[in-house]
Amino acid sequence: MFADRAKIIIRSGRGGDGCVSFRREMYVANGGPDGGDGGKGGDIIFQVDDGLNTLIDFRHKRKFAAGNGEPGRKRRCHGANGKDLILKVPAGTVVMEAQSGRVIADLSGDNRRQVILRGGKGGNGNMHYATSTMQVPKYAQAGVAALELEVLLELKVIADVGLVGFPNVGKSTFLSRVTHARPKVANYPFTTLNPHLGVVDYQEVDGFVIADIPGLIEGASQGTGLGHEFLRHIERTRVLIHLVDAASAEGRDPVEDIYKINEELKLYNQDIAARPQIIAANKIDALGPDAQETLERIRQEFEPKGIPVYGISAVSGQGVKELLWAVKDLLSTLPKESVTFEQEFFPEEEIVVENLPYTVERSEREEDTFIVEGPKIEKMLGYTNLDSEKGFAFFQNFLKDSGILADLEKAGVQDGDTVRMYGFAFEYYK
Repeated sequence: MFADRAKIIIRSGRGGDGCVSFRREMYVANGGPDGGDGGKGGDIIFQVDDGLNTLIDFRHKRKFAAGNGEPGRKRRCHGANGKDLILKVPAGTVVMEAQSGRVIADLSGDNRRQVILRGGKGGNGNMHYATSTMQVPKYAQAGVAALELEVLLELKVIADVGLVGFPNVGKSTFLSRVTHARPKVANYPFTTLNPHLGVVDYQEVDGFVIADIPGLIEGASQGTGLGHEFLRHIERTRVLIHLVDAASAEGRDPVEDIYKINEELKLYNQDIAARPQIIAANKIDALGPDAQETLERIRQEFEPKGIPVYGISAVSGQGVKELLWAVKDLLSTLPKESVTFEQEFFPEEEIVVENLPYTVERSEREEDTFIVEGPKIEKMLGYTNLDSEKGFAFFQNFLKDSGILADLEKAGVQDGDTVRMYGFAFEYYK
């Protein structure tokens, strides 16, 4: 069974708690604090596996969790980090937040591995809190809580060319002729229930990937039939071959069919409808003496709109080579980068810190130092890797978007002043 959609719940690992401990050795009086830090929780990572082509592994198991970090121990011993969980998916998988449908990651192209949920940082042991005035700190920091999120996985096939058209117009027959793909062919609605991919290798025309998208029907853009299940697979294609039954074997008018399918594409996604399209008027071998007249009628309707029309027979091969050359020439004029989906949902920002409080105060001891504290800050720092350029840029945007920078300015912060946040210190520059 082809599975191209799954909804699962993922959970990162909780950070281990810091330890409260004091040095206890013979002949060492009043040993200082030696509680170690808790281990970091495990991350949830999605990774492309070229050996997979469906999401079937996620149909029978819905909950996935990374390992928790272990608590710190005495003698400054660090707790073990939780084990990361790597979930393997086929290339072309898009990870979305389930409720809103916003994209978290698009695992295609060069993006073959991405951390979706970061594990919580381990809490500091009490050895970090000893000062000249507090030499016996009897508290330690708790580990940062785990993140949990319901995500929707969708597989959107990666192909240069998508075949679209009504059921039984010959898409599967055409694909089997021009590639080594062997989809089942029969004469009943929805013969193709799964997308089929093939690499074109036909009479000196080769080198591009073509996908047979299951036949559409009216109302597909609203989900009628299996509309949405099919339409998502043409979102990445650069060119569309619109196959139409020129012989009207099902009793439909080919010109009306083309308009109906194009309207469904437009209703589903304007960008898809605007992609370059070539019409393949199929089954011209069954037209007899009326073949040229029917072809001419289709050409007169669509070629003035910039859509070329080719008469072909997927069964006999008539006109197929000319059609493929036209497609290859068109592809050569288009950008080679496949369609990718930009990240719209950032779990660390939207799950962790929503509606949490914080405070901004000037230090009583140092006039040019400001202290920012509160659950909002502590949790954000617990999930952000400030050592990486991307992580630090993300944290800067968080400070701006959440209003913290504005509050610092109200408190009187000036360029060059120091801003402290739970063990981190930054110089402020506007």
